[in-house]
Amino acid sequence: MSANKPNIVLINCDDLGYGDLGCYGSPVHRTPVLDRMAEEGIRYTDFYMAAPLCSPSRGAMLTGCYPKRIGFGTFEGRQVLFPGQGVGLNPKEHTMAKALKEQGYSTMLVGKWHCGDQPEFLPSNHGFDHYYGLPYSNDMGRQTGREDYPPLPLMLDDDVLQEQPDQASLTERYIEQSVRFIRQNKDTPFFLYLAHMHVHLPLYVPDRFLKQSRNGAYGAAVEGTGHVHGLSADVRRFGGGDAAGSARHRREGYSPDSSERTGCPLALRGVLLLPKRRTAAWSARRL
Repeated sequence: MSANKPNIVLINCDDLGYGDLGCYGSPVHRTPVLDRMAEEGIRYTDFYMAAPLCSPSRGAMLTGCYPKRIGFGTFEGRQVLFPGQGVGLNPKEHTMAKALKEQGYSTMLVGKWHCGDQPEFLPSNHGFDHYYGLPYSNDMGRQTGREDYPPLPLMLDDDVLQEQPDQASLTERYIEQSVRFIRQNKDTPFFLYLAHMHVHLPLYVPDRFLKQSRNGAYGAAVEGTGHVHGLSADVRRFGGGDAAGSARHRREGYSPDSSERTGCPLALRGVLLLPKRRTAAWSARRL
């Protein structure tokens, strides 16, 4: 990797509230890894996504366009994409993953996609070499008692790896995939987009985080997400070669997809953390 081709890790936390992290004033959530990232880097106090809901905000972030410009204003009369719909992000759109791939980057999306679950709309058609995760929200499966939904699919690239996965294990499985991708690409520039399931409802969290939480399942989800970033940060720092060089040529950002003060996607105000001297602006095209 070189200084003009830094590794990029973009972390997107679903429905995270502005005040849910310790570094933003939460008195009940312990997020030491993210607090340290804020202390050592840049902590923004105003950050706006293009929409307050999953599909339009994610499509806008990936393309740099307002949702209506990419056909993401509504989805056949619905506010977000649902399983089996025949619409999604047009493969002709130019995403940040495509732009980076054209510059020689290896690319991977781990986690929630929610920009279309039909083959032509999957991440592999939008610049991602690999994909591991859920194609839409974690409540759109049969675990919520809705038999009109298909089984919730955990996907690997374009194939269904597992139906109705244990959601309490997904965050750690996402980190395992992320760590593997980072290690495999330690000598080449890479772009990792990690889109967490948490803290979207319903909440499924490991018992160890639930037992120590001061805010029930919600607090356990926030703290568990922050904890696993400590593991991935260690790999990014020491996973290969020159540790100082790895840090010097890395860009990381941590953001919600859409949220207000505490975790419900009603307003557009959010939180963005970037390490100091490692910021890289994604220039919004055609806004």
